[in-house]
Amino acid sequence: MVKVSVRRTSYAYEELRECFFEIMEAIGGTEIGKGSRVLIKPNLLSPARPEEAILTHPLMVRAAAEYVLERGGLPVVADSPAIGSFKRILREGVIEEALKGLAVVCKPLNISVPVDIGKPFGLIEVAEEAITSDIVINLPKLKTHSQMLLTLGVKNLFGCVVGYRKPEWHMRTGVDTAMFARLLVLIHERIQPRFTILDAVLALEGEGPGKGGKPRWVGLLMGGSNAHGVDAAVCRMLGVVPEELLTLKIAGELNVWDGGLEMDGNLPAIRDYALPGRESLVFGPKILHGLMRRQLIQRPVVEASRCKLCGECRQICPAKAISHDRNSLNIDYDQCIRCYCCLEVCPHGAMHKRETMTGWLLRGLAEKLL
Repeated sequence: MVKVSVRRTSYAYEELRECFFEIMEAIGGTEIGKGSRVLIKPNLLSPARPEEAILTHPLMVRAAAEYVLERGGLPVVADSPAIGSFKRILREGVIEEALKGLAVVCKPLNISVPVDIGKPFGLIEVAEEAITSDIVINLPKLKTHSQMLLTLGVKNLFGCVVGYRKPEWHMRTGVDTAMFARLLVLIHERIQPRFTILDAVLALEGEGPGKGGKPRWVGLLMGGSNAHGVDAAVCRMLGVVPEELLTLKIAGELNVWDGGLEMDGNLPAIRDYALPGRESLVFGPKILHGLMRRQLIQRPVVEASRCKLCGECRQICPAKAISHDRNSLNIDYDQCIRCYCCLEVCPHGAMHKRETMTGWLLRGLAEKLL
C-alpha cells in the first residue's frame, strides 16, 4: 500500500512552500540528512515561460531546494532538456531567478554512465548524477503526452537519459509503445527516486507535453515515496483506467507496483480533462504493418500557418522522417514511428496529432458494432 499526499495550493510562495514541506514530512523527507547529496530533477523539457505549464514551476524547484538546505543537504538541480540550452531554460523558465540567494548547484545532466536496467535492454547510458546521488527528488509536471497519454512521475525520469540518446531510444523501441513504457519503468526502477512531488497547480491538457497543449488550473500538489503511486493517484483523479497508462500496466506486469493506494488529503474528481487521442494499434502479420501505419495510426501533421521552418522537429526526429525545403515541411509517414518527439519540441506549437480518415471510419464502425 502506497500513501500519496494531496494538498490544494497556488503559486503564492508561502502557501506553496508550506504545502511542499508538509508533503515532504509526510512521505519521509527527514531521511535527508546533513551532507546528503540530493538531485532535484524537475521537468525542463524546453525553453518556456511558467504560464505555459510546460516546465516544473520555478517556485516548486525553490521549495525543494529550501527543504534540502534546511535538512542540511546539498541540493543539485539538473536535467537534460530535449531542446534549447540549459541556461536558456533556466532563464526563460524563471528558475534562475527563483533560486537566487540559495546555495544550490544548477547544471545540465551531460555525463552518462552505463547501468544495467534489465531485460530486454541490458546496459544503457544514464546520467551519472542520477546514479551517484544519495537521494533523488523527482519533480514532474502534470501534462498530457501524445504518445504515452500522460507525463508524470515515471516518465519524468526519461530526462536522465542524456541528450541525443533520447531519440535513439525512441527509434529502438519504434512504434511499440508498450516497449517504450517498459524502458521508462526500468529506468525508474534503476534510479529509484526517493520522493516524487507532482506540480499539478497549473497543468497542461490537450496535445502535450509541449507548446501544442493548453494550460489548465488544477491547484494541487501530489506527493509520495513511490512514483507509481503518484501516477496512479492522477489516473484516479482524471478517471483514467490504470491500465491505460502503459507505465502503470508494465509496472504491474513486472511486479514493481501492486496497485495499492492510500490517499492522504482530498483528491478531486476531474472528468473533463482533455486527454490526447488513444493510439490505434499495429497488429497481425508483419507484412501488413506498413499499410496499417500509413492508413490507420494517428500521425503528426504540421499546421503550415504556424510553422517557421526552424528545423527543431527535423533535428529531434529519431527516424529521420522529417525534411523541409524553403517553403514547406514534409513528413515521410512510412518512416515515422509515431513517437511524437516533434510535438514535444516544436517551439511554435505547429505540430499536431491527427487521425487518418481510414482510421476514423474504422474506429467509428468498431464502436457501433461494440
